[in-house]
Amino acid sequence: MFGIHVEVKNVEDRPPLEHTFSNVSHHDMPSVTYVVTGDNDEVYQRFTERRKKIITAVLSFCSFLAPISSTTVLSAVPEVAATYHCDGTIINLSNAMYMVFMGISPCFYGPIGNIYGRKWVSFSSAVLFFAFSIGTALAPNLASFFVFRILTAFQGTAFLVIGSSTIGDIYKPTERGTALGWFMSGTLIGPALGPFIGGIIVTFRSWRDIFWVQTALAGTAVLLVLFLQPETIHYKRSSELSSLPPKKKAYTMWQYLNPFRIIKLYQYPNLLVVGIASSSLVWNMYSLLTPIRYVLNPRFNLTSPLQSGLFYIAPGCGYLLGTFFGGRYADHIVKKYIRIRGERVAEDRLRSCLVFMGAIIPACMLIYGWSVEKRVGGIALPVIMMFLQGVAQLFCFPSLNTYCLDVMQKRSAEVVAGNYMLRYMFAAAGSAVCLPAIRKIGVGWFSTISALFLVVAAGMTYVTTIYGRGWRDAVDAKKMARKEGENGV
Repeated sequence: MFGIHVEVKNVEDRPPLEHTFSNVSHHDMPSVTYVVTGDNDEVYQRFTERRKKIITAVLSFCSFLAPISSTTVLSAVPEVAATYHCDGTIINLSNAMYMVFMGISPCFYGPIGNIYGRKWVSFSSAVLFFAFSIGTALAPNLASFFVFRILTAFQGTAFLVIGSSTIGDIYKPTERGTALGWFMSGTLIGPALGPFIGGIIVTFRSWRDIFWVQTALAGTAVLLVLFLQPETIHYKRSSELSSLPPKKKAYTMWQYLNPFRIIKLYQYPNLLVVGIASSSLVWNMYSLLTPIRYVLNPRFNLTSPLQSGLFYIAPGCGYLLGTFFGGRYADHIVKKYIRIRGERVAEDRLRSCLVFMGAIIPACMLIYGWSVEKRVGGIALPVIMMFLQGVAQLFCFPSLNTYCLDVMQKRSAEVVAGNYMLRYMFAAAGSAVCLPAIRKIGVGWFSTISALFLVVAAGMTYVTTIYGRGWRDAVDAKKMARKEGENGV
């Protein structure tokens, strides 16, 4: 069965689309430009399996860049603070600002990726990431350090949004979880291994060399995207602009690029819940990783950045191990419920993350926090807890990210952008408040707050698996009724 293409000239006058018949139903939303019917669509056969794996590897490498930059400097916070004659809290604030702009960026890059395609947005972002990394390495004062960090962050999230959308372009709905698991490995291994790499560098070299290494990685990404990432988008919305007069073209372009399009997606409760669930995981990750040098070094009488950097290996190895199983498990659950229902319902994928998000990660967080607080269990216990959290998170993120691709296929870049926007706002909050909060209430109570956030998010996600499809239908019905009222029908 082939997808049906419907081209329209005006965003507001776009007619509702009818669902197509398929061996696996796709409960799509009516504001997309065409309907994708499922696994049998020809668009998923454009590339060989080998080529898909190469594309996924390139995307995973690129997705590694922005997150690793967000944490590499953590092992060097005291050294950077000494260079700019400020407190370590100020440098952590620069990391929080980095997260804020990682959150703002998807509001722009999501729509741009839908208009002009995936490849050249990735390439432009890689070039700018490369340039701003050089600026950060050379920053002569604290103000310029902040500015170049922010500019780097704004480019880096494009890899995450475009990468997820590209996975949705080339992989069948029942295969996306596995592919997205490999892609997500870059986004999660980066934050975990970044401080370890940074610890090695700052122990033997200047902290500025951290950003020269980042520059070299970014230069590699430029070459990989240029030569190995093809254009994968099924339909460029720029084709709708070609025949419009200049004034109409500018108006339509603004409608496409208006960042409030991303925010308006949260009128769908299911997307809001999944955004909050993703945010709880990212909050947990960054509030765990950010204060390690300030929390574990005094606890275990460690003195060097390299020693504290070794602690980051544990969650990094967990993320790596989870890569092999998390995405596959998400796809297994989808296929299981297809057999049960006789159709594919997007919300069924969310079931694969519930136990991990609602029980395993919160339990690990509680044991980690209180073992450090009460000084029990030695080094082994917090290391094991960080490792298990890393594994469990790779059972959650592929499920949540792939849901964003499944539920609204042809606005997938915008849905993923909205999800990243929300999660990195929470990451920014976690990075900014974790150290002051731990100093105020202790690592045990702060870990308890993070665990409760995860449990509540898991409960909301479970409700979404039951009622999410009805919520989508209700919002669609209201939108349809409003359009009919405006048209005088």
